[in-house]
Amino acid sequence: MYDYHAHSNYSDGDFLAVMLAAAQQQGLDGIGFADHCNVSADPSQQQFAREFGFNLDLTHERRRDAIESLRERYDIAIFDAVEMDYRPADESDIAEFLETAAFDYAIGSVHTVEGHNLHDETYFGAKSQAERRDVVETYVDRVVSMIDAELFAIAGHVDLPQRNEVLRGLFTEDHYRRIASALETSRTVPELNAGRVTDGYGQFHPGPDFREILTEYDVRFTLGTDAHTPASVRENADELTAFVDRWDVDPVVVQT
Repeated sequence: MYDYHAHSNYSDGDFLAVMLAAAQQQGLDGIGFADHCNVSADPSQQQFAREFGFNLDLTHERRRDAIESLRERYDIAIFDAVEMDYRPADESDIAEFLETAAFDYAIGSVHTVEGHNLHDETYFGAKSQAERRDVVETYVDRVVSMIDAELFAIAGHVDLPQRNEVLRGLFTEDHYRRIASALETSRTVPELNAGRVTDGYGQFHPGPDFREILTEYDVRFTLGTDAHTPASVRENADELTAFVDRWDVDPVVVQT
């Protein structure tokens, strides 16, 4: 089992070494550190990155050196990856950075709409129901654009607004089919993301209704714990293993 989506202290996760120790103890074949990164020139995006310490565009070479050193101490494949914030306006900057940085692979994720993180219940909760539907529509437009751009090996948590209680349930079948149709013909593949399966949301990304539609389009998945702590490596990997065994899933192995 390869976990292609984990975080370290180079963004909002725990130390590399303790995450690796948990992955090895869990019996994973490999783990990919896909720390958050934002290269947008937009001032609000830059400020968000500074406030949350998402500075992998500045620190990726230092992290790469650390990964090389840790490879000598752990009997597990370690991938040098990135989770890039995506907005259509930033495509050229993203492409230039990824070409220069030469990660093993990249995950693309849409985290913000209207300059606000999609987890922000206060901001989106103040909107009317019609406005919230527009937010989800914008999100879907951006995910489809991201998939079509084929800048990334993996599309991260492709129904992310479902995590936010005030946006949950606003996806339509048409939304799901638009994303599925884009994935069907793209080199970018979605992940089965376990980041919120053990908390209040209690579901994988994509959720069950979305997964059912994706199977109609013969879309396969990579696996990602989206872990930020050693405990979540263990818990989320257990959930992924149980899912794969129960549903006889054949996960995609990323070519690095």
